[in-house]
Amino acid sequence: MPVGAAGLRALARAASVEVMRVVIAGGHGKIALRLERILSERGDRAVGLVRNEGHVPDVRETGAEAEVIDLEFSTAEQVAERLAGADAVVFAAGAGPGSTAERKDTVDRGAAVLLADAAVAAGVDRYVLISSTGVDKPPAPGTDEVWAAYLRAKKAAEVEVAERSVALTVLRPGRLTDDAGTGLVELAPPGLPRGDVTREDVAAVVAGLLAEPAVWADGAGLVLDLLGGSTPVGEAVTAVAAGPKDGGRP
Repeated sequence: MPVGAAGLRALARAASVEVMRVVIAGGHGKIALRLERILSERGDRAVGLVRNEGHVPDVRETGAEAEVIDLEFSTAEQVAERLAGADAVVFAAGAGPGSTAERKDTVDRGAAVLLADAAVAAGVDRYVLISSTGVDKPPAPGTDEVWAAYLRAKKAAEVEVAERSVALTVLRPGRLTDDAGTGLVELAPPGLPRGDVTREDVAAVVAGLLAEPAVWADGAGLVLDLLGGSTPVGEAVTAVAAGPKDGGRP
C-alpha cells in the first residue's frame, strides 16, 4: 500500500524537541521544495536560498522562508549573513538541465564550496551535500562532455567541502524520479548498485539525517549512497547513524 506524502513526512520526523533552522541552497529545486515542506510541517524553520525573485512564492507556499541571493555572484561574507542563526545548511543546488560544462563547475562545485565557507564564517557546523552516485570513478571515455563535467564537479565539491571546518554528510542518490515517495529506501556507505530513488524519498532522508544526533556526534559525518529499497526511512537513518563514522570524507 503506498505510503503517500503525508506518511513520508511522518516517517521523516525525528524525536528531537528542539526547533532547527535549516538553510537550503537551491531552495526552488525539486528536492529542496519537498524538504522545505517536510521541515516546516514537523515544526522546524526552513529557509530556501533562491536566485530568482519569482521563485519566492513557491518556497513560501511550503511553509519555508525565502531569501534571494545568487551564489554564483556572491561572496562568502554575503552568504554568511543569510546563515545567521542557522543550525544546518543543505546544498541542493545545481546548474540544471541544459546548462554548460562551465556552469557545472561554477554551481555544482563552486557554489557548494562557497556555502561551506559561509557556514564556517557563520558558525554553522552541520552541512548536508546532495551529490550523486558514480562520482568515485572517472567518466568513461566517450561520456557526454556536460555529464562528465557534472560528475567531476560533484566529486570536487565533496573533496573541497570536506576540507572545510564543517561536519559534512554527503548523500549520493541514484537516478532521481518524480514518482510518489514510498518511504522505503536503501541507505548505505558507497558501493550500492545503480538504481532509482524518488525525490520525495531523498528529501525525507535528508530531513531524517539532519535531526539524528548520532549522525553528527563528535563532529563526524557520513558518505552515503541512496536508492529506493525496502527499509523505512527512519530505520535506515538510525542504522547508518549507529555505524562507523568517516567524518564525511569522500
